[in-house]
Amino acid sequence: MYEDLIEKALFARKNSHSPYSKFKVGVALLTKDNKVYTGANVECSSYSLTICAERVAAVKAITDKHKVFKAVAIASSGKELIFPCGACRQFLSEFSDNMDVILIKSKNDYQIYKLQNLF
Repeated sequence: MYEDLIEKALFARKNSHSPYSKFKVGVALLTKDNKVYTGANVECSSYSLTICAERVAAVKAITDKHKVFKAVAIASSGKELIFPCGACRQFLSEFSDNMDVILIKSKNDYQIYKLQNLF
């Protein structure tokens, strides 16, 4: 069902700018109109100014007038599944609290949660 979204998140991870943590995150966000927006984390030496991949993709979609999301796929360079941080959960819930959150270990190894259940 989400194979294409998973592949796009894995590919988006390559665009991460993470010179400090070396922890790459890629995201693919699916809108209600079936358009996909990707994002990657962007680090800054002032770590609090770092932008998560989820918010990068969401801002791209929102500024393109897509404000309802069906799903977000999240892939990291770590060995474990990573959940969206609290800020990203809150940000995404402003637009779609019932969306699917797909946490990816690999193309064939992932888990799906509802965003509203992650709070």
